[in-house]
Amino acid sequence: MSTASRLDAPSPPGSLHPAQTQFMVLGAISISHFLNDSIQSLMLAVYPLFRDSFSLTFAQIGLITLAYQLTASIIQPLVGIYTDRHPFPYSLPLGMVSTFLGLLLLSIAPDYPAVLAAAVLVGLGSSIFHPESSRVARLASGGRYGLAQSIFQVGGNAGTATGPLLAALVVMPNGQHSLSWFSLVTLTAIAILVFVGRWYQNQHRRPRSTMGTTAVHRVAPATARRSMVVLVLLMFSKFVYLTSISSYLIFYLMQRFAIPVREAQFHLFLFLAAVAAGTLFGGPIGDRIGRRQVIWVSMAGIAPFTLALPYVSLTTSAILTILIGFLLASAFPAMVVYAQELFPDRIGTMSGLLFGLAFGMGGIGAAVLGQFADFWGINAVYQICSFLPLLGFLAFFLPVRPENAGR
Repeated sequence: MSTASRLDAPSPPGSLHPAQTQFMVLGAISISHFLNDSIQSLMLAVYPLFRDSFSLTFAQIGLITLAYQLTASIIQPLVGIYTDRHPFPYSLPLGMVSTFLGLLLLSIAPDYPAVLAAAVLVGLGSSIFHPESSRVARLASGGRYGLAQSIFQVGGNAGTATGPLLAALVVMPNGQHSLSWFSLVTLTAIAILVFVGRWYQNQHRRPRSTMGTTAVHRVAPATARRSMVVLVLLMFSKFVYLTSISSYLIFYLMQRFAIPVREAQFHLFLFLAAVAAGTLFGGPIGDRIGRRQVIWVSMAGIAPFTLALPYVSLTTSAILTILIGFLLASAFPAMVVYAQELFPDRIGTMSGLLFGLAFGMGGIGAAVLGQFADFWGINAVYQICSFLPLLGFLAFFLPVRPENAGR
């Protein structure tokens, strides 16, 4: 394990924070995250509607997810790199405008290429929203970084969980055009993000002496790079497996247990609600016991459940997916803060990189798993993916961070 030094000096730009945790700001970006991700999840949950309307294969369904998530994954790190150097407080509402346009296009899309174009617009909005919102969460944290990340991220996970319910209750009974009704959701998010942008801008105008200081822990560059390699592999395991459930659980349950679409969507809601709960608890627990411990337990701990999932009954499947969702999600807030602490002067870059990897790996995984499902069946996809969480044991190679020593 490499040595690390504690530097008690003013934080670099992007990691400065007010002395007190700004819960109003954290609540605003969490609500915005909820509204943003409910639209994204809604798009995933109405896949059966587009499959029937345009006679899509599983591979084509996977490409919709790929178009959305790959757009976000490529652009998010670039947004983070740019805003590390040139803060742009009002980029948040501008990004939501792209999501708004994507939703409207999705509601009137006459064919498959139009659906892909709408997915790209939604992905573009996410690519701007996530790295800058993560930076605002750290700025408003008052030093409680894990808690701030959890508050921010749980809004997104709650929104993701809400999407299938909106699809089941509103879109499926009323058809594709009813998607336009949710444009009010994005307009509300834009209004909230104007407030957040104004607060963010005011923080940059304040003198450095009023912003407080925070201890910056630095590790050797070689150790930081090795740790990022491990984090990337863990991200691969986490988000490819997560995509196998979020994109294909509905089809898996319908095929294996012969249940109707609405019941399958309810099962997806239970999984996504568990993801939201895991996200809420993962950050604060990481603040208390250390981020490495949370990553280790949550990533490796789901392996017994995922290995059993393809072979159990419908009721047991629901229980296991809830446990998997909770444990799997608790790792991500810890991962984001862990990466930010490895590179404390590159907050936006690290946020964009990890959120970008999340979207990119999920998108590529959706496309590849769609091909598998077309050739070998949806059951085979779940049997293959059940082994992915075994990569979670790589968390053993993450160094203990200095702030966690002795805990």
